[in-house]
Amino acid sequence: MSKASWTHIVVGAGAAGCALAARLSENPDLNVLLIEAGGRGRDPALAVPMMTAVLLRGKSHIWRYATSAEPGLSGRSVELPRGRVLGGSTAINGMVYVRGLPSDYDLWAQQGMPGWSWNALRPLFLRSEGFQGPGGTSEDHGIDGPLTVSRRVKPVSPLAYTFIEAGQAAGHPACPDFNSEMPEGFGFYHFTIRNGRRETAAHAFLADARRRSNLSIRTGCEVRHLKIRNGRAVGVVLNDGAGEELIVTDGEIILSAGAIGSPILLQRSGIGASDMLEPLGIDVVADLPEVGKNLHDHVLVRVSHAATGDATLHGLTRIDRAAVAFLRAYLFGDGPMNVFPLEAGAYLRAPGSEGPNIQSHFLPALTSATVRFNPFASPANDVPGFMANASVMRPYSRGAVKITSADPSALPDIRVNYLDDPRDVDTLVDAVGLLREVFAQKPFDLYRGVELQPGPDIKSRKDIAAWVRETASTVHHLCGSCRMGADQASVVDPELRVRGVAGLRVADASIFPSIPSTNTAAPSILVGEKAADLILGDL
Repeated sequence: MSKASWTHIVVGAGAAGCALAARLSENPDLNVLLIEAGGRGRDPALAVPMMTAVLLRGKSHIWRYATSAEPGLSGRSVELPRGRVLGGSTAINGMVYVRGLPSDYDLWAQQGMPGWSWNALRPLFLRSEGFQGPGGTSEDHGIDGPLTVSRRVKPVSPLAYTFIEAGQAAGHPACPDFNSEMPEGFGFYHFTIRNGRRETAAHAFLADARRRSNLSIRTGCEVRHLKIRNGRAVGVVLNDGAGEELIVTDGEIILSAGAIGSPILLQRSGIGASDMLEPLGIDVVADLPEVGKNLHDHVLVRVSHAATGDATLHGLTRIDRAAVAFLRAYLFGDGPMNVFPLEAGAYLRAPGSEGPNIQSHFLPALTSATVRFNPFASPANDVPGFMANASVMRPYSRGAVKITSADPSALPDIRVNYLDDPRDVDTLVDAVGLLREVFAQKPFDLYRGVELQPGPDIKSRKDIAAWVRETASTVHHLCGSCRMGADQASVVDPELRVRGVAGLRVADASIFPSIPSTNTAAPSILVGEKAADLILGDL
């Protein structure tokens, strides 16, 4: 392993890393090593879609990051779990598959990166996808790719239909497919679920690729820092629990460690702001002040109601029912736990907006942590109910991540600066009004109980804004901390090469100049596909 036998080393087996390593290995002249800090992902809980909330709140398969106190959130700290397992965060996320608006990518192109326009990237989205429906057209989906994209024919709760009907009753359009080129209105999401079980990026891209002799996968190996010699990245220093090991390459190293992992690896390797690295005793290899900056995320609030009747998922708070549902999903791929129940949703346009600027997901429960397996723990909610979240599609607020020590075990300082820009607060206040209007429509009359959040006493924009700051949280879509750009200040250029260091690229959500207007798993896989084309095109 320590010999210069690898043409490419990919660090991080998440959404982008799995796609990238698999595509590179299609070239038999290359010898690819994929390194993952977590395990191989054999835990049955990882296969069951509705276990997402349990996984995000657990200790297994997770990097347990958290922000420092966030002033915009009334001084609260926000937990930022990231996947630490083969498949990365695609092994623990909500599996929603949405690509975003074409204008998201055209904005990147307009910043001097024509190869990242919607028209340039659309074929790569389709190349990844193995669409199984229902919904959608052949023009909007790929059918031959390795990544299964599907949804249930019948949603897990009839309340999903109610939410869509109520949205149209409130005057919003129907959206047959959020992956169409002009998505707006109310409809059903697609998921990366195959036959009722989670499909991670590892399942999709590595299942066949790992049989190739020119692809090696090492799990349980945490990369501590990069080896830089004469301005070129020549290796990675990893720890597999038995000690440190240097893995070298005569080709390229690609970081796909995510919006937190990639910038802190660069910083620990001497690539970052010199005035931050030097006091930590780290020799500066490349003075790149923007490493770790431009960190941003979708931020959300939840509007919730108590519910009458038995249409919610509240029954899964009974341990026996949750256990039976888990076994059905794991063994047979059916039952109420074979989907993450954010099935219905909306792309909404706030007053004065030129296009959709609010994304919503509806849940026929008060929390995604409704399922209960621990007989000694209290249920996550003690009354039946439903809620819809709403997030800012294109937030203005920006933060940063930076290491606090040269010691890899030291936690980084993460400040996303949620709601630092008042325009993000205004958008969430608008979102509360839109969701309240939807929930007031006639289709909800059979199910609607008292409003629980924000609550009937919170009415004015000022009061709603204060509530937003007290309750808003993450959608787990961190990105932007190794910004791609045509300008010299950017961390990576449009070919994803780290400025000032040869033989090194970054390929994950950290390179987004601005966040796509959607869940970020599909755009992250897209980065892996694009990186593979860029690297193979340079050979």
